[in-house]
Formats: sequence, structure tokens, C-alpha cells
Amino acid sequence: MGRRLKGEERCRVIIEAALTLFSQKGFRGTTTKEIAQAAGCSEATLFKHFATKDKLYSAILETKSRIEAVLGQAMHMAARKDDAGVLRAVGLQALSHIEHDAMLMRLLLFSALEGHALALSFFESQVRRLHEFLSSYIETRIADGVFRPVNPLVAARSFFGMIVHYLLLHEIYGVKRPVDVSPEQVVETFVTLFCDGIRQECDARSLAGATFHAQLSMYDSAIE
Repeated sequence: MGRRLKGEERCRVIIEAALTLFSQKGFRGTTTKEIAQAAGCSEATLFKHFATKDKLYSAILETKSRIEAVLGQAMHMAARKDDAGVLRAVGLQALSHIEHDAMLMRLLLFSALEGHALALSFFESQVRRLHEFLSSYIETRIADGVFRPVNPLVAARSFFGMIVHYLLLHEIYGVKRPVDVSPEQVVETFVTLFCDGIRQECDARSLAGATFHAQLSMYDSAIE
């Protein structure tokens, strides 16, 4: 017979089991009985820790959220008006977080498609905050005369869009990742492309041509 788990550890096991099942079958397609079986406990024990599936879903989002850490580092860079540093902070955190916990992305996609209220809650408390932070920073840099006069929110979403599309290709569609290209190099490429496109200066910094084209070549090869 398996050892009895303490309350905190039991909660963690239940949350991980629920995350796996929600990401595979969706919120509506997963029963509390299935979650309990996967967690190695009874439904009564599950309900003792989480009264409803909604509360369990909320616990997953709370456990997996890293919004404060992301914003903290990015705000530090923003105070220094380090454009690349701001983008690098939010981009690398977002990319690394999903790459280390791909089931979270599947869970969020399932929930959005099911029209679950908590999907909107996650967007409001996490995604929107990132968009608004980066949008506000871009607006400030436009006022400083450093960035081109563009719509700040659209620009912010376009940067995150590069990261999300990259993750969709590899985490959802199963496209092989570029060979010998680290997450840091991927994000640096996105940062360079974005900065070169939005800055006013004609001589904006860019990646060395050979390095840049080599990265694109490896990426194209991986997709093919």
C-alpha cells in the first residue's frame, strides 16, 4: 500500500494529475473520478482539497503562474530604458515557461475553445497584464522619439505573437526544433527583429548577417 501523503504534497499530486488530464481531454471531458484515479486517491479526498473542478482549475493557474517574476525583471529593465532587455525578459520567461511545462499551453487552448470562464480570467490576470505592460513601455519610447509612431498595443501583441507561434509549432504541431539553437538564441532573434523594425534610427542594431541567416536556415530546415 502506498504511503499516506501530507496535505500539501497531496494537493500537488492532484494538481499535476488534473493538469495532465485537462490538457489531454479538456475541462469538460475530464471527470473528477478520472482525476482522483490518476492522483491515486479517492474522490472524497479530492473534494476535501478542492470542492469543485473550477477551484482545481484555479489552483492550477495559480500554481503555474509566473507573472510577477516576469514583470519584476522586465520593470527593472524598463526603468533603465533597456529596450532589448525588456523584450528579452518577457520573451525568454514566456518561452522557457511553456517549454518546461507544455501541458499548460494545451490546457489554456482547450479552455479557450470550450469557452470556459476561467480561460478569460487567466487572460485578464496574466496575458492582458503582459500586453498592457509592454504596450505602455512602447508608448513611452515612442514619446521619447526612439520608437516609430505605431499603435503600442498592436506592436506589443506582435512581439508576443512571434513567441506564441513558435511555441504552437513545436509544442502543439510537433515540428522539430531548430538544431543547435537555444531558447536564448530564439528569443534574441525575435528581439533583434522587433527592435530593428520599431526603432527610428536607420542604423538600428541588428544581428550579424551571417549569424542571422544561419539561424533562419536552420529554422527552415527543421520545418521542412
